[in-house]
Amino acid sequence: MNASNMDNSPTTVGGYLAARLEQIGLRQYFAVPGDYNLVLLDEFLTNRNLQMISCCNELNAGYAADGYARATGGPAAAIVTFSVGGLSLLNAIAGAYAEDLPVIAISGGPNTNSEAEYEFLHHTLGDVDYGYQREIFRRVTAEAVMIQHPTEAPRQIDRAIETALVKQKPVYLEIACNIAGATVSSPNPRTFNVRFSSDPTSLDQAVEHAAELLNAAIKPVLVAGVKLRAGGAVPAFQQLADSSGYAVAHMPNSKGFLDEQHPGFIGNYWGPVSSPGCGEIVESADLCLFAGATFTDYTTTGHTALINPQKMIRATSDSVILPTQTYNEVALADFLDGLTAKLKPNDASLAAFKRIQEPAQQPQPNGDDAPLTTRTLFSEIQGLLDEQSAVIAETGDSWFNGMQLDLPSGANFEIQLQYGSIGWSVGATLGYSIGLPERRVVALIGDGSFQLTAQEVSTMIRYETNPIIFLINNGGYTIEVEIHDGPYNTIKNWDYAGLVDVFNANDGNGWGCRVTTEKELSDAIAHAKQHDGLALIEVAIDRDDCSKNLLKWGGQVAKNNGRPPRRN
Repeated sequence: MNASNMDNSPTTVGGYLAARLEQIGLRQYFAVPGDYNLVLLDEFLTNRNLQMISCCNELNAGYAADGYARATGGPAAAIVTFSVGGLSLLNAIAGAYAEDLPVIAISGGPNTNSEAEYEFLHHTLGDVDYGYQREIFRRVTAEAVMIQHPTEAPRQIDRAIETALVKQKPVYLEIACNIAGATVSSPNPRTFNVRFSSDPTSLDQAVEHAAELLNAAIKPVLVAGVKLRAGGAVPAFQQLADSSGYAVAHMPNSKGFLDEQHPGFIGNYWGPVSSPGCGEIVESADLCLFAGATFTDYTTTGHTALINPQKMIRATSDSVILPTQTYNEVALADFLDGLTAKLKPNDASLAAFKRIQEPAQQPQPNGDDAPLTTRTLFSEIQGLLDEQSAVIAETGDSWFNGMQLDLPSGANFEIQLQYGSIGWSVGATLGYSIGLPERRVVALIGDGSFQLTAQEVSTMIRYETNPIIFLINNGGYTIEVEIHDGPYNTIKNWDYAGLVDVFNANDGNGWGCRVTTEKELSDAIAHAKQHDGLALIEVAIDRDDCSKNLLKWGGQVAKNNGRPPRRN
């Protein structure tokens, strides 16, 4: 990544960091002020090429940075104050770590003299020990550093940024409040590594061995996994799908990576809740190449997916695992590029899918005054999507209904399946809308999740973003109901559509409405499409109206959670 021309005059620690963030592609960052980071924010504001997005709280700022990284395909940054801010940010950074997103978490820190002079400080734990925030962040970042001397700052900043880019994981930078404005050298032009390199010998052997097995297979299948993005391997996978002729599926957390209008696409592989016909083809194949896949209780529906390890090639971010051999230090994109040149076209698995493929069932309208159902809602959402859409599906039933959407070529889709933090989608919608303003975000958010992070709708209005939010009001935490029900899954109802007027105050351009019938929904979507600003459509749905796949998935996950302890 090459630097642009930079001024060689001295700068400050804060100015140096801001310049480096600009160099690696950031145009915005997300911030919540506090007395330990105010000088740092002042230094950032001197960089006219970066825009500060002021968030309502630190957790939402972290979720917004998560969404921004997804939108831009690059790094993102959130700036908070020490302890009360940093520990609020922590959950979002843990999610970014789980989801392989290079979010740079930046915190102001105490004065460098405070610990040596045995000062008790506000916002802290009440002990004279101020390294605890860095120690906590070590568990959820690829690198965590405290910057307490200007001379060391450029080296520490550059190293942390490169770590984030290479590992595609968050990093943590804590800058002492009396260091942020200290003078340092200018950020000289340099190149940052953005991917690790394959060992050539391991790569060649892995490609040869895998190609031999795949070319000998009768009905091989390709399955896209979530690590394709972190490995910079999405284009390579697409090229392999183009050239191989194989049936191609994605796993739920990689939906949108592959063009769903591709002639070889057969749907979503999710074990027993796969797309119709997809699970049967994947599980009956004599050899499957899973590229960047993760096999968790969520992605395998409580570990019920029927994949035989002896019929699987698993290409991870840095290794290739064959039934009888493992090759390490092999970059995913390099491996897929190598296979593209060596695989013989074979459409047997695709032909098998077409023989069992079922025509898509379109729900029939029940009449203008008919109460809304989930099926009707998502049929209308399907009609809303185009090549500029970006769907963000919140944890819950939106996962399962979102999986059934047929994405137009060019449309994007985002889900936080590994970490599954409810409320993530509100901040992520903000960040995605800021990072990729030419796309219109369609956010699918349940009422329970929305209540955790609702404030950030006001930030979307403040910065004139234009997502369409479908707020699905069914009175509680539906996904938890299907895993394990109890009174704790019922929530206090809100006037969700009315919140838009609250957040508009005197100068906002948000629009909200509540719909209960098919005609009201159709009219609301038509209005939202024309509205130049945020649109929130509160959709009243029966509490027990959910996807049948959620029922099946929830039962299997509950069964897996409920296994009794093993006895020796």
